[in-house]
Amino acid sequence: MKIGIVGYQGSGKSTLFHWLTGKEPDPALAHATQSDMCTVPEPRIADLCKIYSPKKITEARLEIVDTPGLSRTHEGSAQKLAMIREAGALIVVVANFGGASAKADLSNFDDDLLIADLDIITGRVTRLRDQVKKPRSDREEMQKELEALEPLLVELENGRPLTNFAMSAEQKKASRSFQLFSEKPRLVIVNVADDDDKPERFQELARPGMELHAMSLTLQRDLAGMPAEERLAFCTEMGVKPYDRDELIRRIMDASGQMLFFTAGDKEVRTWMIRQGGTALEAAAGIHTDLAKGFIRAETFSVTDIVRCGSEREIKAQGLNRQEPKDYVIKDGDVITIKHNA
Repeated sequence: MKIGIVGYQGSGKSTLFHWLTGKEPDPALAHATQSDMCTVPEPRIADLCKIYSPKKITEARLEIVDTPGLSRTHEGSAQKLAMIREAGALIVVVANFGGASAKADLSNFDDDLLIADLDIITGRVTRLRDQVKKPRSDREEMQKELEALEPLLVELENGRPLTNFAMSAEQKKASRSFQLFSEKPRLVIVNVADDDDKPERFQELARPGMELHAMSLTLQRDLAGMPAEERLAFCTEMGVKPYDRDELIRRIMDASGQMLFFTAGDKEVRTWMIRQGGTALEAAAGIHTDLAKGFIRAETFSVTDIVRCGSEREIKAQGLNRQEPKDYVIKDGDVITIKHNA
């Protein structure tokens, strides 16, 4: 899944991209997307390595995409919005410095995304309403699509994003190709001035179900680039607090609707990402398509249990290992071995 960093021009998107990925943004690509990977930190992997002593350690990574900043005057927005649609989840960056208002920008940006979705659904519904009046072989199929999309149109017309709308399977199918913004999970970052000493006050902007963090992105990026001793001295002298970048990356992963599971052995200990609610069959497919095709069962136990027990032998002795079918719902921290037909 691509995680898109989005916002208005000058919000600090590229600074966040630099901080998260360590990649310097290319000014020549200001009107295009730039992407890089960042490792999802997982402290439990160290405990597994003590048990398995693997030859290789591989950690899951998120693809972070810095998208072009939208203009507050909407100039050139259509092309930029098309680039943003490819992201599966959004990090919305809003500024609160230099005359910018985080409250206004967040409200306006949400409206911009909702209106973009409304335009797409309105266009499709209008065409379907016209087509179902005509005798054609696919009229019944189009009628079903129309009935699926019309409730979504009502939600958007009333200014309600679809993140809180319980879609039916038919509605998800009908809207999937549109990559609607208001369906995408999101996390908000308020970018404050370096000398802002009360960033916590912006929590009042968070709506139910919205995760929001406030910080100076320039300050946090600069702190991350300092040697540890120098960073500590600077923070002590200036009375500032470094933000935990690793924790933010984990929060981004959580907000995107993903979680981690493990595979472990003496050859490799590895973390994998899977959608929250994903099944053992999906986990198998994520590891290798052949495992999904020949799936027999998933042998699994929790990372907490093996760290406590100290070995797989003790896990089995205590009856903590499980044999799960393909529809088993993966839990965060599961350690999995897929049994399959070759």
